[in-house]
Parts: sequence; C-alpha cells; structure tokens
Amino acid sequence: MKIRVVSSKEEIRKMSPNERNVHLAFRPSNVDFLDLIRGCPRLRVVQVPPSYHKTLSKAIKLFLEMQGVTLLEGDVWGHRKDIDEYYIVDEEAIEEIGTLIKEGESIQDATATIQRKTGLAPDLIKYIAKSKITA
Repeated sequence: MKIRVVSSKEEIRKMSPNERNVHLAFRPSNVDFLDLIRGCPRLRVVQVPPSYHKTLSKAIKLFLEMQGVTLLEGDVWGHRKDIDEYYIVDEEAIEEIGTLIKEGESIQDATATIQRKTGLAPDLIKYIAKSKITA
C-alpha cells in the first residue's frame, strides 16, 4: 500500500489525479481538503497527524465522509520525503493483518499486535483490517 506524503499546500496542485491514499504532513485548512478532493477524485484515505486531527472542523469531517473518503489519524514514522514521496506499508504487514482477521482475532487485538511489530498507526491498521474483512 502506497501513501503519498504531502508536505505543503503547493504540492496538492501538483499531485496525480489517481492518488488514492494521502498523508498530509502540514496543518490543512478546509480549502486544502476541497482542493485535494477536486484534484484527486479517486481519493479513498486521508491521514493527518494526531495534533492536526484534533483541530479539524466537523464540517470537513462530514464533507470527507460524504465524498467516501476515510479520515485517519496517525503519523508516518521514519519516512524521509527527500528520498521518496511515498510511504510504503510493507506487504507482509498487510498480509499478517489479513491472516489475523481470518483466524478470528478481533480488530482491536490484531491492531495491538501489528502496531507492536511495525509501528503503523492504529487507525491505518484498522482501516486495512476492515478492508480485508470486506474483500
């Protein structure tokens, strides 16, 4: 799973319209979210750091929900944007999440297990787990 890391408002205008997963590493305004949705119509997931997530308006959260975009809280630890503009979630971690869910483990327990092993954000793990359940 590739997550495009966006560090500034200016990058939103330069993004590919095919982006599906985005991490906003800056404090986004409502206008930034509107620009993001307009520029990336296939968008499915937006992740923001916990400190920024707390300051988002209810209106933008509702707007994203209405657009079918899942808003996640979390960071992309250890990612260096100067090396690659994408943060890659290891395929082994995704497969392990799917395996734990198929074996009957609860999403909460699977999240705790995977978070200890990989350091992925809990919301991202839960999102992957739910997508594995529906797949």
